[in-house]
Order: sequence, then structure tokens, then C-alpha cells
Amino acid sequence: MKAINKIERMITGKTMVWGICVGLLLFSACKDLTEINIDPNGVGEEEVNPNLILPTVLTESAKLYLNLGYQDIAGVVQHTQKDAWFEDHNDYDWGGDQNWNGYYDVLRNNALLQKRAAEEGWEFHQGVALVMRAFMFGLITDLWGDAPYTDALKGEEGGTEYLFPKFDTQESIYTGIIGELEQANGLLSKSSSDYVGINSDADVYYGGNPAQWRKFANSLLLRYYMRISDKMPDMARTGIEKIAGNPAQYPIIVDAGDDAVLAFEGTSSVDSWPNNLKFDDTGGSNFRRVKMCATLVDQLQALSDPRLPIWANRVEVSMKVDPNLPAGTDKIEDGVRYLSPDKVGSAIVDQDPDYVGLPPSFSALPSSYNLNPTPGQTSYNPHVSFLNDSYKEASGPLLKARLLSAAEVHFILAEASLKGWATGNAQEHYNHGVEQSLKAWMLGDTYQGYIDNIGVAYDGSLEQIMEQKWIASWTAATEAWFDFRRTGYPALKAGPVAKRAVLPVRFYYMQDELNINRQNADQALERLEVTAYSQADNKNSAWSKPWLLQGTGKPW
Repeated sequence: MKAINKIERMITGKTMVWGICVGLLLFSACKDLTEINIDPNGVGEEEVNPNLILPTVLTESAKLYLNLGYQDIAGVVQHTQKDAWFEDHNDYDWGGDQNWNGYYDVLRNNALLQKRAAEEGWEFHQGVALVMRAFMFGLITDLWGDAPYTDALKGEEGGTEYLFPKFDTQESIYTGIIGELEQANGLLSKSSSDYVGINSDADVYYGGNPAQWRKFANSLLLRYYMRISDKMPDMARTGIEKIAGNPAQYPIIVDAGDDAVLAFEGTSSVDSWPNNLKFDDTGGSNFRRVKMCATLVDQLQALSDPRLPIWANRVEVSMKVDPNLPAGTDKIEDGVRYLSPDKVGSAIVDQDPDYVGLPPSFSALPSSYNLNPTPGQTSYNPHVSFLNDSYKEASGPLLKARLLSAAEVHFILAEASLKGWATGNAQEHYNHGVEQSLKAWMLGDTYQGYIDNIGVAYDGSLEQIMEQKWIASWTAATEAWFDFRRTGYPALKAGPVAKRAVLPVRFYYMQDELNINRQNADQALERLEVTAYSQADNKNSAWSKPWLLQGTGKPW
């Protein structure tokens, strides 16, 4: 797709030039068009201030990541389900054409940021650009597998190898971004006074603080060392031991106050929390159709988890099936809908008086769940938990795109400790992970009461670590999906009407890329492993395994 955009720009540009030449033939020579087309208010790429590029890179990266973890990937890992326009979210019916153009658009801006920062000698900006390059390329290879990396973002240089870039192997991309993050650690190791060009307003994550960016870089290193731990265990072990054992040389995010987040201004649809009601032109349906998933709700209730009421609303009308009621009874009194058994029939009714989640991919008409009186596209189901009302707002103290958190770092270290790869013991890191997640949701004072609950108190298992990490990834569910693929935990099961009998493990390559960059795309497809669940999709399937999963037996 990058190649065709380049070609289209060339063709369109030439057509416009000839058209203008004809129109101005009586008044001027065509050679003067270069002067006519100069924008007196514009700034060329060769002069643009890196601080003008930085906010776009940071905000667009965060919004892309949030859109995954709050939308369809939240459906995959069963944090939420939708009861209308639900096929992508609940059933993984992704249509085989998932687009990575937005990700490469961010990377093109980031490449300009990196180039201009290097030309100006601004090391802080160079370090930030390396972190964001690693973050975005890491996300692309996590989602799709092999992808353009080495030859990507070079279309302006011309040449077939750049217009139609090769797909680097997933292994080489992971190795490359690990090297870039190591380089960023060095660039960001100075005190603030040693850098030039920093504008705190341009850095919407950390306000121009290089120490915070250094922690982000090294925490991403931990993420990716653990990501490759099954495939490249020696490299992963060496990297994690180095980081965990040298906090002065490799500082990491250990407190929720240092989480890499984007807060929302809430002044327009562009800078607001998604699906908010203030700027929603669908009459609130985008918010209304998202419900809590029963998988998450049931587990949070079993653990007496204090985060549940922060994330979900109680059901507006609870259900009560009473065999002592006269036949034909169906009435609402004091917020309870009373039903006689004959009115229920064979339907499954969840009578929990507080929170009710929508089961994962349970029906071709999910809006009908729990005897919803208004099933269909305009459903308003009072018998299933909506998201907390705070998610209707355009901004708020808890409405943040969370790219990486202290909770995640501690859970990584807990897993590493189980493997013998990190200092400290796994229980300490696990407890800190739980504590920092609660702190991030302004529930720090509930930690002591929560950590001793049955099912929360540490039992020494990887499954428990991954379960708490899955819970902590609320609104950032993409990382939970990647963990599930790698470990098989939590043991999520596809619903009965899902597109396949198991959860997907990758995104489809987009059709434009397959058509335009066919030779390179075909080579990438050949490196995928077809599974019993790839079926009619053949190689380009959400159920074909990329390099990272091949030979691991995970997640299925």
C-alpha cells in the first residue's frame, strides 16, 4: 500500500502540473510553477522543528494502541462483548483485510522526527523517536508477524526495494527493536539540563523528562525480552537478568505514577476518550452496545475485586425467577424483574443482583441475552452491566491510553523470577503488580484487604500471575492477547458461535499489500504455519501461526 500511495502521488502531481501549465500558458511559463506553488505559511521538512512533530507521533500512537485494547482485542480476551454490530468484537469475524496504514503513517512522522532531531543534535528527541519506533514496529510485528522494517519508510529514496519493501522476519524485527531500545537507553541517560530543544508541552506523555522516557525504554525492553522468551531463551534470559540486576544502568517503571499514558483533553472528538457521549454522533449507540463480558465479571466477583465497580455499572434491573409466582408473571418492582418459570422457558437467566456480564460469542443475537425486552440493533438491555458511566465522558482522571504500566513490569519480573531470571522472589513482584494496578485505578488503599483474598493470595503459579496481569490490562487488552498467545493463560475459550473454535493469534495481511507488494508478501505468507483452524483462509489466516508461536504448542 505504501508503494501505490507513492505512485499515486507521483501521477497525481504530474497531472496537476500539466493541467496548470495549460491553464497558465498565456500568462507565464510552466517553469515558474515551482514559485507559484510555494506555500508562504508552510515549513519544509528540512526546517521543521522536531517539537512540532512530536505531539502527533505520541498522540496517534497512543490512540492506535487504545483503539485495539478498548475495542476488538478487548473482545478477544473477553473483557467486553458487544450486543450490536458485534461480529468483529465477539466472533473474530475480521474479514481478512486488517489495515496497517495508520501504523506506518505514525512511523513516517516518527522517521522525520528522528531525522530532524539528529540534524539538530537533539539527543532527547532522538531517544524518544527510537522508543516510539520500537513501540510501533513491535506492535506491527506482534499483530501481523513478518512486516516491512529494514526497507520501510524509504519510499522517497526511490528504487524498487523501497517502493516495494521486503517483509523482514518476525525474529529480525524483534532483534532490531531490542537494539534500538538499548540505543535509546544510552541517549536518554543524561540529566535534563544536558539536553537542548526540550519543550515540555510537546511531550504529552512525560512533559520532557528524559529520566521517565528512559524508564519507558527499558520497560519496553523487558516486554520484548519476555515476548521472545520461548523462541530465544538465551537472549531473553541475558537481557532480563541485565535489566533486573542493574537498576542504575537500566531504570524501569516500578510505580504507577510513572506509567506511560496519554491523558485526554476532551475538547473535541480528536482529543477525547473513544465512544464518549459528548462528541458521539450516533446518539450514544457506540457506548451503549459495549457490555462487560461474563468471563471478566465472574472472575472479578469471585476474587471480590475492588476494580469491578470502577469499570462496570450494576445492572439497572436485576432478574428474579420465582417458582412461587403465578404462571404468566413478568413484572418489575423496585428495580427487580420478577418472572414465573413458564415465562423463562429454556432461556438462561443470570439472576445476580449486582453485575451481569455478556457471555463470549454465545449467540447470533447477543442482544437477546437475559430476556432483554429490546433485542436488536437499538438494544438497551437493562439486565446486563454497562461500562461505568465514567466511560461516557470525554476526559477524566481514569480515562487514559496506557501504553505500558508498572503493574505490567512487576508481572513480567514475577514471571522472570519463576524462571530464575530476575532478582527478588516471584511473590514480591506479583504482589507489587497487584498493588500498582490498584494504585493506577485510585484504589491503592484497598490493597491490603485484597491481596489476602482466596484466589488472589499468591500460590506460586504462572497461571495466577497471568490472570492478574490479564485483569490489570483493562482498556489495554492487547498485551493480554499477546500473553495469552505465548502462555495459554488465562485459559480463555471461544464462544459457541465464534468464527473458529479457538481464539485467533494474528491479524490478516491487508489485500492491497498482497496485491501491490505481491512477491514480498507471498514470501511472508510462506513463512506462516497453517493450522487446523486456518481452514478456508489458507496461509493468510488469523489462525495461522507466525514465527513467535511456531513449535511452542501455544496457545493451542
